Amino acid sequence: MAPTTPDTNQRTAGELLPLVGGAGNITSVAHCMTRLRLGVRDRARVQDDAVRAHPAVLGVVEDGDTYQIVLGPGRAARVTRWFGQLVEAAPVTVSATAPGTVPVTADSLAERGAALRADRTQRNATPFKRLLRRIAAVFVPLIPALIGCGLIAGLNGLLVNSGRLPGITPALGAMASAFLALLAVFVGVNTAKEFGGTPVIGGAVAAVVVFPGVTEISAFGQRLSPGQGGVLGALGAALLATAIERWCRRWVPESVDVLLTPTLTILLTGLVTLYGLMFVAGEVSSAIGKGADLLLASTGAFAGLVLGGLFLPLVMLGLHQALIPLHTTLIDQQGYTVLLPVLAMAGAGQVGAAIAVFVRLRGNRTIRATIRSALPAGFVGVGEPLIYGVSLPLGRPFVTACVGGAAGGAFVGLFSMLGTKVGSTAIGPSGWALFPLVQGNRGFGVTVAVYGGGLVVGYLAGFLTTYFFGFTSQSLKELNTDPDPNPNPDPEPVRA
Repeated sequence: MAPTTPDTNQRTAGELLPLVGGAGNITSVAHCMTRLRLGVRDRARVQDDAVRAHPAVLGVVEDGDTYQIVLGPGRAARVTRWFGQLVEAAPVTVSATAPGTVPVTADSLAERGAALRADRTQRNATPFKRLLRRIAAVFVPLIPALIGCGLIAGLNGLLVNSGRLPGITPALGAMASAFLALLAVFVGVNTAKEFGGTPVIGGAVAAVVVFPGVTEISAFGQRLSPGQGGVLGALGAALLATAIERWCRRWVPESVDVLLTPTLTILLTGLVTLYGLMFVAGEVSSAIGKGADLLLASTGAFAGLVLGGLFLPLVMLGLHQALIPLHTTLIDQQGYTVLLPVLAMAGAGQVGAAIAVFVRLRGNRTIRATIRSALPAGFVGVGEPLIYGVSLPLGRPFVTACVGGAAGGAFVGLFSMLGTKVGSTAIGPSGWALFPLVQGNRGFGVTVAVYGGGLVVGYLAGFLTTYFFGFTSQSLKELNTDPDPNPNPDPEPVRA
């Protein structure tokens, strides 16, 4: 992968802007770990083929009202910054240019993948799934800080265990722990922002959850403890505050709105939080932690098989977003989530399946070029190009990729049954990108070995099941006939 520079990222943003209809067609600009997320006014003005053909683009995903361009870790945030600046600097609508002439690799698969994405978007347009997306939007902006603090925590753990640099380890510990200590506040701010409240009021009511002075208060016959309820308590408090604030805006006279609305919102929400919500959310959070531990400790291999095997279909249905608060709750409680490494095995199965497709379809240069372009991203946990460009449109390879994920999940789950926990200190990364963030109860070396072993099992199972069962004899014959008349064996360069 060629190194990127600020000029490269700025140029990428400038080249993508007219392809999505220009600045006047953009209603919102955001990003997650791997994607530039755009709100667009007129979907018909977006030039899909040209966007997908751009050398920096790894894939395109539509999720509800959001048009998402997959750029990969690191690059997504940098391109988004430049993209936002270009949109702000050019508020006037820019007409879409004619579609680009860059050839699209494996047109038939791309068309099928687009149809599947459109169908998934339509099926995801339900109130429940829209709610899940909004809750996910609360936690996604927290991922960069979780990753940074997780890496610092891992480094600090290695230094403490080795006895090196004792003068700096307390500082590293403070850096790693401070964000988690105030995680509830950030959840409250983002919740209020996402659901239409005042962000600082959402943060104020969520701060009650982590305030040390709550030890003087009793609820349901028990003394409260700072952090009781965790992120779930903060989420609930901020949602309640948003509802109360919006009610106040409708009924409080404008002349006293600036005084009464924030006061009533914080007072009423604070009382409910202290004398009810913290206790209830604490019980739920505790049940989540105990449930996850019990699930993997008692039925680890089977649980890993089910979770690893079903994660790709959950992603297709948009239901994986419901897991984000669970991951964050586990990280807040235990310092890592034991669910993410198991679910990450789905990506390993996908990679193994793609390699098998590459080997089996020796006569189809266009599909092989697509796989060559998308495989590096797949190894570091960016699976959309392989899913929508290869396995899902082909059908059977998607199923066999799930089998690979199930095998890798069962491997990691088996070690959980044997007493070796494998967790992640952050959410977002997977594949090889998760190695620096893994943590467990047996030391870093053992934890990395188990996680790496799960990836290898996922790769092998995905490859073997796809190689032997991924195609019928008829489909294998048809797909090995290259539809591309270009005699060049490398019709498309490998994308960065």
